Amino acid sequence: MPELSPRRRMLVLAICCLSLLIVSLDNTILNVALPALQRDFGASVSGLQWTIDAYLIVLASLLILAGATADRIGRRRVFQTGLALFVLGSVLCSLAPTLGWLVAARVVQAVGGSMLNPVAMSIITNVFTEPRERARAIGVWGGVVGLSMAMGPIVGGVLVDSVGWRAIFWLNLPIGAAALVLTALFVPESRAPRPRRLDPVGQGLMVVLLATLSYAIIEAPGRGPLSPAVAGGVLVAVLALAGFVLHARRAAEPIIDLRFFRSVPFSGATVIAVSGFAALAGFLFVNALYLQNVRGLSALHAGQFLLPMAVMTAVCGPLSGRLVGSRGPRLPLQIAGAAMLASGLMFAMLDAETRDVTLFAAYVLFGIGFGMVNAPITNTAVSGMPRSQAGVAAAVASTSRQVGQALGVAVIGAVLAAGTGSGREADAAAGFVAAARPAYWVLAGCAAAVLVLGTVTTGGRAARSAARVRDLFDHEPNLRPVSGASTR
Repeated sequence: MPELSPRRRMLVLAICCLSLLIVSLDNTILNVALPALQRDFGASVSGLQWTIDAYLIVLASLLILAGATADRIGRRRVFQTGLALFVLGSVLCSLAPTLGWLVAARVVQAVGGSMLNPVAMSIITNVFTEPRERARAIGVWGGVVGLSMAMGPIVGGVLVDSVGWRAIFWLNLPIGAAALVLTALFVPESRAPRPRRLDPVGQGLMVVLLATLSYAIIEAPGRGPLSPAVAGGVLVAVLALAGFVLHARRAAEPIIDLRFFRSVPFSGATVIAVSGFAALAGFLFVNALYLQNVRGLSALHAGQFLLPMAVMTAVCGPLSGRLVGSRGPRLPLQIAGAAMLASGLMFAMLDAETRDVTLFAAYVLFGIGFGMVNAPITNTAVSGMPRSQAGVAAAVASTSRQVGQALGVAVIGAVLAAGTGSGREADAAAGFVAAARPAYWVLAGCAAAVLVLGTVTTGGRAARSAARVRDLFDHEPNLRPVSGASTR
């Protein structure tokens, strides 16, 4: 690929950031719109869970595949395909006549979304070849996540209150169309010199595992944990997990090399990503319903209440990155776990949502915690890895984030639904605070996992285990180099 001018490189960065903006905004805005969806479709809590988890499950399942496919057939081509599918999915979401059709349209969105962020990161990595310039570009990329967190509640509230929930999907159309045209005009095509082999068996087992596990968790409160559908879902998930492990042990180049997990920092980062993002997704899900269904706030006012959390996330994200660079990942992970744990305990033990002062303090604490957790995850995952494996390690960390969000909505939503009976708005309002308390204990447990693992998986013994894994891969001369990861 020819060297691009500085202006052209910045334009490519801006185009890639547009894709991240619409994907990040879409999920944040959707949480604010959940009560409106609940009223229009008469949906239960489990129905609302599926509008979020259908997207997250597909996204988590396809991220690594999308990166490998882009390396093979062309990053710009896959990126354009992803933009087109995401815009199409957004149109279908805005036209959905029932909740079932909305969930199906969210799946189309997710297929497109899986081709955007990991592929955009590959484009940025290949366009910005100078290390310092690349670091600044990735910093801008990470800042867009914080921007979307801050914008989402307000933009979503304005659109839902003034036009209706369908307008949140219209927002993606002009941005996506502009990014599609600009990509064709200014983004160069690139491929990996030796792309990874595809692993359709491992890919299929991953989809089955995540889908059936989420189904069992979400449907258990309504159908009963011993119902044939739920028990069958658990059984299929267990079989898919066993098949995935057996296949990964035997395949020449599996979608996830299980030897990575011999590295304590990598294993810790994977569980931290799942725990931290499960806490985020569950937190947003519960509070979006509480603020509007129980407090009776409009979507805009609910977004304003969530703004302190979003602002602190945006402020602490860059600070966390600087701490990782100067002090390593342990301190920001400890701050993240402690702050999110304090927030969760305020809700679980003190009913923080019942008073504005404690609610504000809990939101600020959670924003600080989540803002600190994101940056060190990728750093910890790739710590000690050989350069040829850093891309896949980062991709697994990114997939773990999406898995965490899907499980967070599934588990915390299921706990909430169990406490509110049918889970419908009229039934849920009276006992919502009491029903949410067990959900906040789950959230506190996730935060405690971040704190403990952030401490024990970043020390000297952990670093030595990562070095052993690096040596293991370094002694494989025929190993293909990989790329195409997302640091998000």
